[in-house]
Amino acid sequence: MKSKVSFSLRVAAAGAVLVAAWIALPIEGQIAVKNQGYVPFSEEPINYRADANDPVALLQKRIDSGEVKLAYDPKHGYLKSVLDNLSIPIDSQTLVFSKTSFQYKKISPEYPRALYFNDDVYIGQVHDGKVIEAVSFDPAQGAMFYILDENKAEHPLFERAELDCTQCHVAAGTRNVPGVLLRSIYPTHSGTQATPSQSFTTGQESPLGERWGGWYVTGNYGSQRHMGNVFVEDKENPEQLDREAGANVTDLARKFDTSLVLSPKSDVVAHLVLAHQTQMHNLITLTNYQTRIALYKAHLPADAKAESIPAEVLAQYAKPAEQLVEYLLFANEAPLTDAVKGDSGFTEEFAARGPRDEKGRSLRDFDLRTRIFKYPCSYLIYNAAFDSLPVQAREYVYHRLFEILTGHDQSPAFARLDGATRRAIYEILLATKPGLPAEWRKSQG
Repeated sequence: MKSKVSFSLRVAAAGAVLVAAWIALPIEGQIAVKNQGYVPFSEEPINYRADANDPVALLQKRIDSGEVKLAYDPKHGYLKSVLDNLSIPIDSQTLVFSKTSFQYKKISPEYPRALYFNDDVYIGQVHDGKVIEAVSFDPAQGAMFYILDENKAEHPLFERAELDCTQCHVAAGTRNVPGVLLRSIYPTHSGTQATPSQSFTTGQESPLGERWGGWYVTGNYGSQRHMGNVFVEDKENPEQLDREAGANVTDLARKFDTSLVLSPKSDVVAHLVLAHQTQMHNLITLTNYQTRIALYKAHLPADAKAESIPAEVLAQYAKPAEQLVEYLLFANEAPLTDAVKGDSGFTEEFAARGPRDEKGRSLRDFDLRTRIFKYPCSYLIYNAAFDSLPVQAREYVYHRLFEILTGHDQSPAFARLDGATRRAIYEILLATKPGLPAEWRKSQG
């Protein structure tokens, strides 16, 4: 592609990328959306270039049929209509001013890139940009990359851009599958990465002190400090940021003209959720791919029973599945050392979307004092991508969850889950998650 980063947040040479900084495109070329050139995983058994069934692809079908007509706004183009039709809340907005995306020339601290997300889709818009960027997760195939021309058109079209985007979106930071990532850098006043300086890939395990360089962050988080909202002032010592100046910011109007974006906020709680969700998506995709590849190479059918799978084949997908279990249960989560409070409506909106058990409990309930969630089991367990895991991997994950949540597994990796928390998660899943294996039901009560 043409830029070194794009929707992927992959800011190799220029900036912090979000889970997106998202659609990574090469800096020196045209946006490629045709099926020409090498794309990873395009062959059997993954067939990444096959027709997609992700939310953006489904929206395009509704547009093509006339069921949906995108509304065009003179100030924000198709953005509001896209968000509305994909059920993405404006309060999910996070703002990145590092020069990511193939539209990097238009991104700066004065003109940050606005990013929005829900459980399946990430949308990015650059002020006065040429396209809206989208990463949309297909249940079976992982991240799908799209662009939508910002010019008003009779028939708006989301075009797949996998050839360009997979050049940056299949990398170590995405666990080497089509995915998304967030990066934190030491930014200059122009939005570029200070040289020499390091960058960080952000996930739920990242200390706050290494997060959000090149991003705006609003809200209150007490005595905790991060890299957001500030710039490198000493070129000789770029890592000596004035973190205090960027702490507990609630008004971005002093930073840039906030009327340029849909919300004046870049909510810290949305940032925390985003950091969890991006790598969770990648781990689901990794487990999916590795299971399918292992069975295919061993000439085993897709519905092979676990007892018929040789140990060496099982080991190939058990490893990513175990990583998925640990991430799902926030085993490696960096603790919060002070209370966190968002300043948009994101916290309330996000929590309201969760299924609840008879006691009113949900996996989307926040803690925000010592950890992100009150019941640390990822809400993406309800996601279609999780349900689309090959049956062998899904059964493995469910069995491991059963062992851990019922207390049969007391290994150090899950030591932070006390008995009451394990029991609460178990009861919530029993009440709200369809398709649980028989062993879960047998032990009920």
